This record gives sequence, C-alpha cells and structure tokens, in this order.
Amino acid sequence: MVDESTRKSLSNIPLLQTRAGPREKDIWVQRLKEEYQALIKYVQNNKDTDQDWFRLESNKEGTKWFGKCWYMHNLLKYEFDVEFDIPVTYPATAPEIAIPELDGKTAKMYRGGKICLTDHFKPLWARNVPKFGIAHAMALGLAPWLAVEVPDLIEKGIIAYKDKNSE
Repeated sequence: MVDESTRKSLSNIPLLQTRAGPREKDIWVQRLKEEYQALIKYVQNNKDTDQDWFRLESNKEGTKWFGKCWYMHNLLKYEFDVEFDIPVTYPATAPEIAIPELDGKTAKMYRGGKICLTDHFKPLWARNVPKFGIAHAMALGLAPWLAVEVPDLIEKGIIAYKDKNSE
C-alpha cells in the first residue's frame, strides 16, 4: 500500500504517546506539544529532501488548524488553502482535512471540501491510535490525495494554474 519513499518519510515522523483530545484539558497540552514536535520534524525532513509541500498553524487551543498546501505539476505550483478541526473524540477519530476551494470539483470529496480518506487512511489511523497525529494525517492522508486528484483535475481542465505575479 505504501511506496518506499512514503515509508521512509513516515519512519522519520515521531510517533505520539499521549492519548488525549481537546476535552481532556489537563493532558491535551502534552498531546499538542507532541503534535507540534512531530509536525516540525516532518516539515524539516521535507525541506531537507526538497519535498516541502505545506504550512500549518493552529488557534491558541490547538483545535482549529489552517494553512496552505501545494502540489507541483509540470513545474507549476498549484497552491490551496487547507483547514481542519480536531474532533472532540481525537485521537480515536482522525481529523477531516478540507480544501474548500476544491469543494464539488471531484467525487473524492465531501461537502465543505473535506477530502475523502475513508477507504485507505481511516482504517490505518484506527490501527495506530494514539501513535498517529496531524503530521501522519498530512503524510498519509492529504499528500496521496493531492498526488492523485490534482493532476486529474488539471488534465480535465477543472483547475488551472494561477500565476502569482499577475494577481
């Protein structure tokens, strides 16, 4: 299911220890610290291998996440806003990652621009609670989704390259 490049990238993301969601206020801070450490390590690894593809930040409570993700296709950078909320049952439930501007443009998406992760990612997440976190959701959820869907949407003419210099 996972190619060698993804396996290597994934092995460099620290596994999380704390089983806590936003409702467990006393230990949620520890979980958030682990999440940030894993994200920082994942982003640094991506930069080191010239595979940087997203930026994320959260609100103060760590319950709402937002940022940018991008996909390179034929040497052109396609950039999208990305957002998700941490479910109250997290980490037992994976976050539902959304790319609002692609809402309704592909069958592999739910209302509100939430990407479809049901078949492949959610069972994997369920087997790895509480070790998987946001960095793992990006690596095993959003990254493969972008790799499959964005080129298809471009080829079908559904999305087009936006030149940042002409805006």
